[in-house]
Amino acid sequence: MKIGIIPARYASSRFPGKPLVDIHGKSMIQRVYEQCMKADLDRVIVATDDKRIYEHVKSFGGEVVNTADTHISGTDRIAEAAQKLKLEEDAIVVNIQGDEPFIDPNDINLLTDCFGKHTQIATLVKKIKDEKTLHNPNSPKVVLGNQQQALYFSRQAIPFLKEIKPEEWLSKASFYQHIGIYAFRYESLKKVTQLPSSVLEKSEGLEQLRWLENGFQIQTAETKSECIAVDSPEDLNRIRQVRRHPGCAFAA
Repeated sequence: MKIGIIPARYASSRFPGKPLVDIHGKSMIQRVYEQCMKADLDRVIVATDDKRIYEHVKSFGGEVVNTADTHISGTDRIAEAAQKLKLEEDAIVVNIQGDEPFIDPNDINLLTDCFGKHTQIATLVKKIKDEKTLHNPNSPKVVLGNQQQALYFSRQAIPFLKEIKPEEWLSKASFYQHIGIYAFRYESLKKVTQLPSSVLEKSEGLEQLRWLENGFQIQTAETKSECIAVDSPEDLNRIRQVRRHPGCAFAA
């Protein structure tokens, strides 16, 4: 079984009420939900600690579950939601960002297709083509093994190219940006949410390093989609100017 869970909270310090903002006649959370329904998932569920979001999802016919208001991360929130759903251990749980109304359903399928018999966790990567992204600490990078498994994530550009000027790196090697959507085998999801914070996680501010430090393997798949997230009111104004986007068309 493949389950998509969208964690949604109202009390964001940078953008309170973000899931309920209007984008061309529909809320952001409804836009995300409807995009996910186009993917090859058995169920799509919103996980929230807010009554307003809960009632809104119900109003447009979506499936929603209540979760605690003490979760630090979306991973913890989807783990509680998955527990309430009483999933089988081998179920695939996709953690879908609730602030990406343009999410491409094909990316979700690409992610769930990573799950062979032994896959524990999967995520997406995208080849970096510009220096700004390469050297932006807010765009985490990932270095990959021969089987496309993640070896390490960093806010720095990795790998470091010895004796080559940084402005020439993109012409000399392939670099990958991490796209923050994850899928977990349910048994692995339960385990990673019980792990204490790790040294590398605290150093880089990236929770996936905790999983690697504790021996979990993270399989990756490469996407070519453009990911547009809404982190601020300014982002919302920009996204409202978009009428069409691959995988998602807004009515005029």
